[in-house]
Amino acid sequence: MNYLEITLPNYSYVFNFEEEFKHQDTRVWMVKNWTNGFYFCGIYMILIFGGQHYMQSRPRFQLRGVLSLWNTALAAFSIIGACRTLPEFIHVLKNYGLYHSVCIPSFIEQDRVSGFWSWMFVLSKLPELGDTVFIVLRKQPLIFLHWYHHITVLMYSWYSYTEYTASARWFIVMNYCVHSIMYSYYALRSMGYSPPRSFAMLITTCQLIQMVLGCAVNFWALQILESGQQECHISRTNIKLSIAMYFSYFVLFARFFQKAYFGNGKKSKTGSTNGITSTKYIESKSKVH
Repeated sequence: MNYLEITLPNYSYVFNFEEEFKHQDTRVWMVKNWTNGFYFCGIYMILIFGGQHYMQSRPRFQLRGVLSLWNTALAAFSIIGACRTLPEFIHVLKNYGLYHSVCIPSFIEQDRVSGFWSWMFVLSKLPELGDTVFIVLRKQPLIFLHWYHHITVLMYSWYSYTEYTASARWFIVMNYCVHSIMYSYYALRSMGYSPPRSFAMLITTCQLIQMVLGCAVNFWALQILESGQQECHISRTNIKLSIAMYFSYFVLFARFFQKAYFGNGKKSKTGSTNGITSTKYIESKSKVH
């Protein structure tokens, strides 16, 4: 099938900034600048661990109002992103099948709406590093899963955009959907509400499912590449990096899930943290992207 001839989902409304999106320009920019992500990650590591050292002898900041705004903004962004990318994802699965959804990057090259929000998704991984600022300033536990997740997602997302990795269609939609629920939960917590514990467990469960699906999509793409019978717009290097990343996330999230909810009878106190704490992973303060 010639994917240049595919039909697009029927959006009820397309904004001017979506209509004017030119994926070629964004790819050129990312090819030139994606390696800057290493510098951003280096600065990030220095700031968070240097900040922890600085805050050791100082009182914690509350930052409740700012935290509420931050979580609400990210929740709104994720919900909008999910609403704008999910229609293309469903349309492709329904009309063109699993192969197209994994191997053909029409979500960027042909669909300006999905393409724009895919670009926004990739760029958002940089400001999302700001999550950790709240953990450091509020003197919450900073676990390995949190900062490891942030830097690897940033680097992988930026690198994948330079290739127009086709399987990213799955990763972007899943991440937007999970983040919509997760950041909404954080927003409620930071505003003083107390969602039930089952809500927190649901988020972590969704994240584990996301990791399993991420690995499955990569193995499917690898099988197609190995067969050599069909085109698949994803490199073997990208697949190896993605499998390593998703599998490591699965192990870390599964370990977190077991400790947070079933570990030796010691349950996390949801009332003791509000908003972003222990890397968005204590009491379901976890995420992936």
